[in-house]
Amino acid sequence: MTKNILVLPGDGIGPEIVAEAVKVLDKLKADGLDISLDEGLVGGAAYDAKGHPLPKETLAQARRADAILLGAVGGPRYESLERPLRPEQGLLTLRAELQLFANLRPAILYPQLAEASTLKPEVVAGLDIMIVRELTGGIYFGQPRGVRELENGEKEGFNTLVYRESEIERIGRLAFEIARKRDRRVCSVDKANVLEVTELWRQTMIRVANDYPDVALSHMYVDNAAMQLVRAPKQFDVMVTTNMFGDILSDAAAMLTGSIGMLPSASLDAHAKGLYEPIHGSAPDITGQGVANPLATILSVAMMLRYSFGEAVAAERVEAAVGSVLDQGLRTPDIAANGQPTVGTAEMGNAVVAALNA
Repeated sequence: MTKNILVLPGDGIGPEIVAEAVKVLDKLKADGLDISLDEGLVGGAAYDAKGHPLPKETLAQARRADAILLGAVGGPRYESLERPLRPEQGLLTLRAELQLFANLRPAILYPQLAEASTLKPEVVAGLDIMIVRELTGGIYFGQPRGVRELENGEKEGFNTLVYRESEIERIGRLAFEIARKRDRRVCSVDKANVLEVTELWRQTMIRVANDYPDVALSHMYVDNAAMQLVRAPKQFDVMVTTNMFGDILSDAAAMLTGSIGMLPSASLDAHAKGLYEPIHGSAPDITGQGVANPLATILSVAMMLRYSFGEAVAAERVEAAVGSVLDQGLRTPDIAANGQPTVGTAEMGNAVVAALNA
């Protein structure tokens, strides 16, 4: 049965990097993968064309699709818009409407890039962490929220951090299931010494762990977890945490690998339908220069093949092709070290396709 992929290039470098991932998908399709591609608007591009960051037609396309490939959203010229019209709200709404509650962010160091990390090679060599971030709850979605004026005329901003037990259990079970396929260790990150919400988080994780006696559960406060990621990152296997903590920690983990431009992500619903995107954002400072690294987007395609389509062999093929181009010494500027020559976005994408042909 044909799998439909909705392609949302988005803003900034999004169209540039997605174009290279589409080359990979086209190659896989030519080799027999039964997929079809559709394209839509989201973020600033959607606001420019339709006056809203998530047009109704895009949401309808997303509901019909079996998986979604996203580039990036946002940019400085949209920051003055009212909050509901900002590009990021389109992405947040898409996640919520599709109930994409689980964000998987692997932090894997390719051995060819050990020198590109800002940490010593012996600290990061062999790094392989999976960060499981709850994506549709927590402080990013909690109500009430806003800015109000107090009686003395001073303004006060407020947001609500809230989690239901069922939301915590759902993300916890996914983390344990993923750990069973890895090194069978889960570290739950919270701030249970200060926040009642994450005290409930910890209690729930302990309860869920009873159903997974073959997986070791540990706990860590988020401030210590941030420190440990840069002190001894290889102590972690699977990390599971809240929406905001996961947002921050996964970006910190990204830099351990040499570049945020190398890391893919998956946002999944309860039935493995997913939205796949690089974690690096729209990078307006390099938009249009043809130097953006497309590898995170291409690796997001590999995650799509594995998690939404069950095509593990095709996923491994894409991952091997990325490894091959790195073995060849090809580097975009963000992963170049010690004066290595660099290639552009399209050249890197073409090299991955060529490696798939090899």
